[in-house]
Order: sequence, then C-alpha cells, then structure tokens
Amino acid sequence: MRVWISEEFPEDVEGLWSRLLDEQTATGLVPLLWAGPPGEPLDLEQLEQVGALSLEDVLAADFAEYRRGRLPLWTDPTPPPVPEGVEPWPHDPGPPFDHWPGLAPPMPVTPAGPTPEQASASTLARLVDAGRFGLDRSRLVLVPVPRGSDAVALLGLDAEAPLPLLCALLRSWEDRYGARVLGVFGGELHLSVARPPVEASHTQLLALEHMLSTAHNIVDDPPTPFPDYAASLTGRTHWSFWWD
Repeated sequence: MRVWISEEFPEDVEGLWSRLLDEQTATGLVPLLWAGPPGEPLDLEQLEQVGALSLEDVLAADFAEYRRGRLPLWTDPTPPPVPEGVEPWPHDPGPPFDHWPGLAPPMPVTPAGPTPEQASASTLARLVDAGRFGLDRSRLVLVPVPRGSDAVALLGLDAEAPLPLLCALLRSWEDRYGARVLGVFGGELHLSVARPPVEASHTQLLALEHMLSTAHNIVDDPPTPFPDYAASLTGRTHWSFWWD
C-alpha cells in the first residue's frame, strides 16, 4: 500500500482538512495527522478479521478478566502508598457493573447536528489553536482506505496496543457516534466525535469501552475514578488515548 505524506505540516491545515474530507468519497483517501515512527501494522488478512471480530464477545471476556484483577482495588478504599509530598490518589470504585453490560447505544443523526466531517474540522481547528499536536513534528498523511479505522490498522501504532481490538472499536465508534480519526502520534490516538453521548447511563457504558481499549490514560494516568472519567465524556467531542 502506498500513502501520500506531506514534507511538512501544511499551512491552513483547517481549510485543507475540510476540503480533503469533502472529497474523500471521490478520492478514496482518508486524511490524518501523523508524527513519530511507524508502528506494527495489520496485514490485509488481519484487517479482514477485524470486520469479522465479535466486539461484544471480546469485550465481555476482557471485562471479566479486568474485573477479576481490579476488584480488590475497587472494593478497598484504603489509599495506596504514594511518595512523600504527593497527594493520595482518589479511591476508584470502578465501573458499576458486575458483568459486561453491552455496548453503549448509538446517538441518532439529527438535522441540526454537525456531520462527522464538520465535527472533525472543528475539533482539529480547536486543537491546532491550542498547540496540542506538536505541529513541528506532524505531517499530513493520505491513506487509500474507506475508513480512518482502516488507516490506523494499516499504519499501526508505535505502542503496545491491541490493534485488532482497537480498530474494531474505532469502526464501531465511527458508526455509533460519527467519530473520525484526527491523528496518530507515536502511541497517541486522537478522535473527533460528532454525536457524543450526554446521558449518564450512556457515558458509563462508553467509559467502559474506553477503559477496555487498554489505553493508559483512561482512569490510570493520571489516576481518575471511573465515575469521574465517565462524567467527563458527557458531550465531549474530542477523545484521546495513549499507550506507553
């Protein structure tokens, strides 16, 4: 597979981004920002397996295993030891589920809401203004695939992330929430979201999906109680994940 990579970070990336998204159906090219070394990609056979993966079954098994390991921490409110001068970590009661509760429901498409392309351009503009992407090391990449999740699969992440599961989650979030991949920066992944959930019962389910992605910044770094992380997803149009 051949990809197109810019020599430097493009000027007026917001305007260019909008045009590339508008032309994506015609060109068959998915744009994303990229920095850092390449990761270990999935091959075409593995990519086909992502489409056949039973996301519910995998997450149900992963949650059961994760819960077995974490339950002693969730049920013991004793603060863990921390270095001198460091505030004790807040107690995390964990997700309010004994068993896998199922995927978070999709958010409906409404005439008044932004399209995924509009949300992607808007989120990118805010993050560029905030200097969040390390523009001096980022490049624009165009990948000949139908979805951003496929682009991540074929380019890989420079991190110990479960790429098949992650790409299956990305596909599902694309469909349920109008999520779009914005950038991959080594072990970091950034998404825009057109239709984020707003009800607490929905954000709790979504937070569990985020947690089972195995990303280290979800709940663990910095230490964040699961209820707080779930509440932070209410209406959030930018999701970020990173792995060591």
